[in-house]
Amino acid sequence: MHLSRAPGLSANGVPRGDSFRAWVGAALAAVRRRRPSELSIHVVDAAEGREFNRHYRGRDYATNVLSFPAELPPGVRLPLLGDLILCAPVVAREAAEQGKPLRDHYAHMTVHGVLHLLGHDHLADAEAERMEALERRALARLGIADPYA
Repeated sequence: MHLSRAPGLSANGVPRGDSFRAWVGAALAAVRRRRPSELSIHVVDAAEGREFNRHYRGRDYATNVLSFPAELPPGVRLPLLGDLILCAPVVAREAAEQGKPLRDHYAHMTVHGVLHLLGHDHLADAEAERMEALERRALARLGIADPYA
């Protein structure tokens, strides 16, 4: 049997490591971060995504991406940014609902999560505009259309 898949995605629809590295690199370039950076990315199912969201945010549902910035002790200088949790079924559902290629939506959620690890947020309108502009810049570098259009 031959499984058809989009470039950069594994047979089960989850991006390969090289895709994640490119998306993280684009997010770091968008904020002009040149120093070495490390982070972990975990792709989870709906049950695990819901558990993470419930435990850490008090919200009883699975969400697309969760960001956990590294909390290093004072004086410790490591390139660690933190952890991202991407919930595969939520990302897939959103991509379908929004009529976007799955790979593009994974890219957007990865870039979005990396920006959160770097301290960006979207709680206030001005913050949201700045963060969305950075997302657009990063995704444009990757040849991905504006996710907010």
